Amino acid sequence: MGTRLAHLEAAERALAEGDWPAARDAYNAALETVETPEALAGLGEALWWLGEIPAAIERTERAYAAFRRRGEPRAAARAALWLALRHDANLGNSAAAAGWLARARTLVDHHDFEDLRGWVLLYEAETAGPGPGQAAAHRARELAREHGDLALELCATSELGAQLISGGRIGEGKVHLDEAMAGSLAGEGDAPFTVVYASCNTLHSCTACADFERVVQWARAADRFVRRFGCPFLFSRCRTIYGAALVAVGDWVQAEEELVAAVRLTREALPPVHAEALAGLAGLRLEQGREEEAARLVNGLGEHPLAAAVLARIRLQRGDPAGAEALLRPWLTGPAKATLEELAAHELLGEVEIAQGRADRAGERGRVLAEAGERSSCELTFARGARLMARAQAGDDEAVRSGLEHAMAAFARLRIPLEAARTRMELARCLVHDAPESAAAELRHALEAFEGLGAARDADAAAALLRDLGVKVARSAPRGRASLSAREREVLALVAEGLSNPEIAERLYISRRTVEHHVARVLEKLGVRTRGEAIASVARGQPTDAAEP
Repeated sequence: MGTRLAHLEAAERALAEGDWPAARDAYNAALETVETPEALAGLGEALWWLGEIPAAIERTERAYAAFRRRGEPRAAARAALWLALRHDANLGNSAAAAGWLARARTLVDHHDFEDLRGWVLLYEAETAGPGPGQAAAHRARELAREHGDLALELCATSELGAQLISGGRIGEGKVHLDEAMAGSLAGEGDAPFTVVYASCNTLHSCTACADFERVVQWARAADRFVRRFGCPFLFSRCRTIYGAALVAVGDWVQAEEELVAAVRLTREALPPVHAEALAGLAGLRLEQGREEEAARLVNGLGEHPLAAAVLARIRLQRGDPAGAEALLRPWLTGPAKATLEELAAHELLGEVEIAQGRADRAGERGRVLAEAGERSSCELTFARGARLMARAQAGDDEAVRSGLEHAMAAFARLRIPLEAARTRMELARCLVHDAPESAAAELRHALEAFEGLGAARDADAAAALLRDLGVKVARSAPRGRASLSAREREVLALVAEGLSNPEIAERLYISRRTVEHHVARVLEKLGVRTRGEAIASVARGQPTDAAEP
């Protein structure tokens, strides 16, 4: 008995401290003696934080049944709520989630657990739609305040923000999201789960309204949490969406880390959830110019919208616009939503129509997007539409240039460097005949951006256009400080100051693992083997080619 209690106490301490492996081991040790629902529930929590989702759910289901047999309906209701959220958010199984939420609601109603009713309302809000969802989230927050449940208050505040944004009240919704993030990261709710919930709501809602910079800022503000507890994006789709946001803002090193993790975390989820993660990674590979690898990742997934968009771009790049259209059109029957993927797919369909000689249809598609963006104050929608309209126009160079300049300015304000550079390259094409020097200047800027990001295909295209203008372009390999991204230059400067990886992570509000990736990329691009050699290259004020054969 004493040994089992000692294991349980050790497990609970480890769980409170965020030492998930230690908590798992201690709970397993306790369960070897006798199986209790408390140990099963604690083990489920630790396994969930470790990303072992099916095992976490299985242990928690056993805990629920054991609590019921032991006549503890309150603990059983909490387990049912836990299972409802994880079945939906981690496995994408809405039917199982609805079943567990109904079971929790029955227990709460039957036993008058008013302190748990707010949690039921919170999870009901997620699927209720903007109107009823706002009302449910608001009531959940009221109940949280009545019962002094700070964790529920923060989660409900976050959900209310998400519901407001979904209903078009974007500014008001962001205020609630920011409030919930600030309180959660400060530890106000005394439960790390509140950070997970608030982070994923912020991620979904801010990407839906194209505020990618806000996503990245909050993710970096969570660095201290990450060092202690791990990544807060533990719900399957959140990791994929975060990776896509990082691709958009140009942090491709961390984007790759997050998207690879998303693919791993969704292996046990329902097929559409895993397909979305694979499509996200394939999209990055395509931007990097790794077309064959991108195609392998989404091969056979053409029925999933995001995978279909990747495959369609590959078809278009290979000179098969009809095949690209066949993949895209079934998913784009209604008006475009302001998400990264759907707006890109609508613009891609416009490119397909231009390739098929239907520029008028592409222009109309662009006009609809641009006007929708202006009405909704969504700069991403406007930028995609304005660029597509400009591409579709013929014989009116002034209108084309104006459209591209407006689109480029919008992408720049949104801090989406790849799309800003692509628009700059389109602008250069318009200037080639009348203002070749201006065209060359635009292309140099675009080429620098492409090389800094690692967008090989776009960099090749920009270099080819420069050569057509008679400009010499030396691109034997992406080496030297000129090829470093803005973030990599920051890291190199801090390395030169003698800072360690943990110190750089703290200075830049990013994770240590991300710093390791950046340092490795800096060494590779500089062609050096050690930090000392990198520091020497900074001192010389020029790139070094020490690793060249």
